[in-house]
Amino acid sequence: MKPKSKILIIAGSDSSGGAGIQADIKTITSLGSYAMTAITAITSQNTTGVISISSIDPKEISRQIEFTSKDIKPDSIKIGMLHSEKVINAVIKSLDKLNIKKIILDPVMIAKSGTKLINNPTINILKNKLMKKTVLITPNIPEAEILSNTKINSVKDMILSGKILIKLGAKNVLIKGGHLSSRIIKDIFISKNEVKIFSNKKILTQHTHGTGCTLSSAIATYYSCGKTLKKSCEMAIKYVNHAIRTRPKYGKGHGPINHLNTIIINKKFK
Repeated sequence: MKPKSKILIIAGSDSSGGAGIQADIKTITSLGSYAMTAITAITSQNTTGVISISSIDPKEISRQIEFTSKDIKPDSIKIGMLHSEKVINAVIKSLDKLNIKKIILDPVMIAKSGTKLINNPTINILKNKLMKKTVLITPNIPEAEILSNTKINSVKDMILSGKILIKLGAKNVLIKGGHLSSRIIKDIFISKNEVKIFSNKKILTQHTHGTGCTLSSAIATYYSCGKTLKKSCEMAIKYVNHAIRTRPKYGKGHGPINHLNTIIINKKFK
């Protein structure tokens, strides 16, 4: 099987393998595409929490992005954790040189354990500069609240928040509804002309580490292969739901999901 497309991941590393660049690589590979990386930070963490975050020098991040893309041009880019103002500005400058249109931004701000991963000045740059350069932003409810400066308690609030983000310069928004206390999770796709609600039954488990990273990488993969953006969101949500349903139940805290749920090995290795 040959890779269908090429995706560049700009994100942080998760030592436990459930989220971050590790989840991104697993997702893109499992869906049949080729993953390249620019690592923005190194975290020491497991399923119970994050104990340290070490930033990569912004110049080195730019080198990873530009030198990799000069040789193998990505069909799409997925952006995850950007830890500081200098990092986010370096990424913006590198993106301007690449001229890639299909950019998916997962605005990673808070770890599943509750640890804050990004400071306020960085949030402002993300909102005022980077968001406008992407085709889709995929915040969860706490992230959407921060970016839109609104409180979200309902589906109506999610739509309002999404429309505020569109007015602020986002081209399309997918707000993930998992934080609302409901038996049905509603993920909402919002563009200038459309609101589409994806409804799925909530799977009751604490093993959901890395779902946001996985979702945005899955969207970037489907979109890079020629699916429409809305269809890419729909297919990515299904992939994540199945990954949660077949979770391996690793760790004592928020364990990882099953990124390999799409793979069928039909060769015998001797």
